[in-house]
Amino acid sequence: MPGATESGPAAPDTFFVTGTDTGVGKTLVSALLCRAWNAAYWKPLQTGAADGDDDTRTVADLAGLPPQRTFAPARVYQAPASPEWAATLEQTRVGVAEVLACRPKVTGPLVVEGAGGVLVPVNERETMLDLMRDLAAPVIVVARSGLGTVNHTLLTLEALSARGLTVHGVVLSGPPAPHNRAAIERHGGVRVLAEVPPLGEVTAARVAQVAPDLFGARPAASLALSS
Repeated sequence: MPGATESGPAAPDTFFVTGTDTGVGKTLVSALLCRAWNAAYWKPLQTGAADGDDDTRTVADLAGLPPQRTFAPARVYQAPASPEWAATLEQTRVGVAEVLACRPKVTGPLVVEGAGGVLVPVNERETMLDLMRDLAAPVIVVARSGLGTVNHTLLTLEALSARGLTVHGVVLSGPPAPHNRAAIERHGGVRVLAEVPPLGEVTAARVAQVAPDLFGARPAASLALSS
């Protein structure tokens, strides 16, 4: 499978965090990145507000971010569903251009967290891939470490590569699985940046403890491998 290639200059200091599925650990990884890189945080589309989902607050609390380093979503929807369906239930619609018009102006690094995986629909025509393409930032893919992750991760990388997006790397979440890590790096043509083990109780203190070891200093440029 070909590795991801660059189609143009990446947005400076901005990284987009996506996942191979919902619930794979994107928000925790975003918090770890914000803590390790002293980055600001933005989640453009938040769904599930009726269930109490508030990833902006979660990341702010875990990473110890001050209010000026977290930015409100462009849209917040009540239903725990894709942005397309959640918006439909509220008899509204949002497009990628409208979302990116709300992009925060920030000095220094910015971590942007997507909703679900790369093909989650934003509306009847656009998906998260369109948002990533127009944001033009290197992508970090969060995946489970266990059984099934090789297929899910390689499919995600194929979709990103088909759009010409730069993949900065993959983060595996869960118990270490060296064979899966090796397969993803070999077949996907990318690096596994970190393996986030089960952290037990996830607290701000625990994030502060492990973030520097997992991610270190923010890289000066994308380290994604090209085909």
